[in-house]
Amino acid sequence: MPHLRFRAVEFDHLKALSTQLVDDLQPLMACPREDFTLEHISTTFIVDGDVSDAYPFVEVLWFDRGQLVQDQVAQVITAAVRDAFDDPQLDVAVIFSSLTPSAYYDNGQHY
Repeated sequence: MPHLRFRAVEFDHLKALSTQLVDDLQPLMACPREDFTLEHISTTFIVDGDVSDAYPFVEVLWFDRGQLVQDQVAQVITAAVRDAFDDPQLDVAVIFSSLTPSAYYDNGQHY
């Protein structure tokens, strides 16, 4: 925890940004490095019956850390994706889903 799911980001881009991204997020989220999960999701977007290019979409599943930290995390993720694409104006969506500790289990035990 936290889990970051990347869509419309090429596998090699995600590999390239992964180390620095976790380096930057770890102190903001105040959790151990080994708790981070970055997931590459291969996705095809469809618009009006045709395959469509999509801008990068990052879903963050985490235990809520407040608006200030959330804003900072969104900025760090956006900058990392833009750097990976070498496009400082690239549209990047970052969406947060807060999880309830009592509903999140590791090895049969909730947080």
